[in-house]
Amino acid sequence: MKNKFLLSLGLAALASLTSVQAQSPAKVEPGFKPLFDGKSLAGWKLMHKTGTGYEVRDGMIICPKDGGGNLFTEKEYENFIYRFEFKLSEGANNGIGIRAPLEGDAAYAGMEVQVLDDASPQYAGLQPGQYHGSIYGVVPAIRGALKKAGEWNSQEIVADGRNVKVTLNGKVIVNANLNDVTDLAALRTHPGLLREKGHIGFLGHNAYVEFRNLRINELAPTFTKDNTPPPGFKAMFNGKDLSGWKGLVDDPIKRSKMTAEVLRVAQAKADQRMKDHWNPVDGVLVFDGKGDNLCSSVDYADFEMYVDWKITDKGDSGIYLRGSPQVQIWDMTDARPNPKALGSGGLYNNQKNPSGPIANADNAVGQWNTFRILMTGDKVTIYLNGQLVVNNTTLENYWDRNIPMYSKGAIELQNHGNTLWFKNVYVREIATKTGGQ
Repeated sequence: MKNKFLLSLGLAALASLTSVQAQSPAKVEPGFKPLFDGKSLAGWKLMHKTGTGYEVRDGMIICPKDGGGNLFTEKEYENFIYRFEFKLSEGANNGIGIRAPLEGDAAYAGMEVQVLDDASPQYAGLQPGQYHGSIYGVVPAIRGALKKAGEWNSQEIVADGRNVKVTLNGKVIVNANLNDVTDLAALRTHPGLLREKGHIGFLGHNAYVEFRNLRINELAPTFTKDNTPPPGFKAMFNGKDLSGWKGLVDDPIKRSKMTAEVLRVAQAKADQRMKDHWNPVDGVLVFDGKGDNLCSSVDYADFEMYVDWKITDKGDSGIYLRGSPQVQIWDMTDARPNPKALGSGGLYNNQKNPSGPIANADNAVGQWNTFRILMTGDKVTIYLNGQLVVNNTTLENYWDRNIPMYSKGAIELQNHGNTLWFKNVYVREIATKTGGQ
């Protein structure tokens, strides 16, 4: 009896120890830092709380059955390896927001890596890009690696530039290059695909889920700042000369009516004027304020453009897309009696569609600013200094408002008689297709 009693005590102690170990944070790997202290939500911010929100218990972050909402890290992350463990209840639905802003739907304004009990009958009719591990609505995950509800899963999300990889229980289920996304519906409805950094978070939907052992390894930035394009992009300006550019000859309608000889002569004059007033200086493209627009030698259809720019006091400039004006650049400290003067980035010449930006994201005059511009069809999405300022808005054909935007055209750096600076001018052509999740 005594031996049986001692054996019973030993088994109980072992079970207790196993339980404690299961609830204790795992040892953090070299290069990783914990994202959760196991005791509180310090370093986290609850946005758009649903029901009871989230709770901390036994070393876990728990989304209760009657809770959820968006729980984000206070810190923003750009490139990283994020590891965590999770356990689903039957029919559970949650998500991991990455590079997300605090406001808006993270699945679209940022990216969402889906967390879902795939085996639940209620999800039998979902689209491929809605199952567990998928970049929601954009890149479907390989199914079959998810454990059944009530069991712990281990997951890793790597976001390194445009490459996103998801590994579930040791199996790679997503290995995507976001530059390969060519579906128009996805590109237009998921502007967050263009974001370089943002918050990491849980996106709960009133379903019980447990998370533990959250840790992260931050990686180096991908984009360079020396006129060297990132993967998938080409440099429009090499930092040394005007290769790939030409001078402006009138507008598209007038050019189309010129004979070949008249156009040749006009182009030669425009090219000389370009050389007189646009010059590379220490890796920066400088305009002296006296010439005309600088035009790309190549015409572009659908594309993504990245460009850094800087202006002087009362500066006024812009970016023509397919030869049509314009993504606005100007000094907003100069008071103008113009209701559209909300900041740079707006589609200034629009009449029927929105012309002003949805946010003012300009840096102070004399400081560098960065545009990220996506043009697909006649729709434009623009980030200025990492903030969304135009979201899937129609760019009207300034030269003939009775017809849609031209299907192809030059990218132009526009001027209004002020000194201008441009650098890190990159472009990525996109062979878009219709369809989507």
